Amino acid sequence: MLPLSGLRVVAIEQYGAGPYGSMQLADLGALVIKIENPAEEGDMARRVGPFFTGAGESLFFHSFNRNKKSLTLDLKKPAAREVLLALARRADAFLDNLRGDLPETLGLTYEALAPANPRLVCTHLSAYGREGSRANWPGYDYLMQAEAGYLSLTGEPDGPPQRMGLSIVDLMTGLFAAFALLAGVIEARSTGRGRDLDVSLFDCALQNLSYLATWYLNAGHVQGREPNSAHPSLVPSQLYRTRDGFIFIMCNKERFWPILCEKLGHREWARDPRFGTFKERLQNRALVTELLDGALSARTTAEWLAHFAGSVPAAPINDVQGALDNPFVAASGRVRDYKESGSGPVRMVAPPVASGEEPPLKAGPALGADTDSVLRECGFSPREIAALKAEKVV
Repeated sequence: MLPLSGLRVVAIEQYGAGPYGSMQLADLGALVIKIENPAEEGDMARRVGPFFTGAGESLFFHSFNRNKKSLTLDLKKPAAREVLLALARRADAFLDNLRGDLPETLGLTYEALAPANPRLVCTHLSAYGREGSRANWPGYDYLMQAEAGYLSLTGEPDGPPQRMGLSIVDLMTGLFAAFALLAGVIEARSTGRGRDLDVSLFDCALQNLSYLATWYLNAGHVQGREPNSAHPSLVPSQLYRTRDGFIFIMCNKERFWPILCEKLGHREWARDPRFGTFKERLQNRALVTELLDGALSARTTAEWLAHFAGSVPAAPINDVQGALDNPFVAASGRVRDYKESGSGPVRMVAPPVASGEEPPLKAGPALGADTDSVLRECGFSPREIAALKAEKVV
């Protein structure tokens, strides 16, 4: 039994943030029924290129939708309401990632669905929230990175604003939504009453500012970019030059500094009062960088990593290929084959939570692949299903 076996989630979702969050639930055993609009040919992620399987399925789509079921349903059709209520009766939770004003319009709130199931948890993931002046605004990851200050923190000090290389706000907001949904289900199972829970891209982007926000709000400090991708206050914790490139070293505890000095053959640096603590090393960061660049340039990155052997926190600077072809990744089964119905397997990074059980290994579903079976489970007869299809509700 996987940890979330028995949890039933209906996901009205598309693109990245919502599907990423519900996929984490599916990877841990939850039954996730993905609702897709047949009038729009399903989740727009199905058409995101440039790479597709032999069966024509988007690899982008698979990355966010493995281990789910797909049910087509046009929520704008009046007859869809009966289907939605039937789904609600059997579900623990609904998850949507729509524009903030749409859950109420489409009847996806707790108030609208509670008559069918008072224990239902309705989790809403939107750009700016369901209330306020931006409730009807569309919004995307890069916009959040820009407005929440991320572009002012990324890159070299003399460079232009830069976004992160990943859609980190989408991914983090998806996780927050999954976390909120599970919290709501725990409460509902205890009290017998569900609720609405809201998560927004903007709030998550702001929350991720973490200690930098606290520094500004309490000390007035506006953090900017640091050279060599350095930590704003801990030294040494940044990129350093080696004979063949760079290495990232993070002596984020005081005990690592003397170990690093010894490994570099410069024990005297550990006794130098200019480098005695984080405070002194921060004041003399330029000199620390100069000394470490000089010492580390004597060997290649691989040679230093072998020499440090885990005694000094360090890592190579990989590209995506290097990250995935890493022998450590292969040896630990962190990439798996997921079965895709139309062609061969889709290789993807395995989920990060190890439960002691074999995770499900099914690639993303074909559009509407589970419509008939889910409707039958909800009590619809073959004649009723045929009528829904004739009216293009499903």
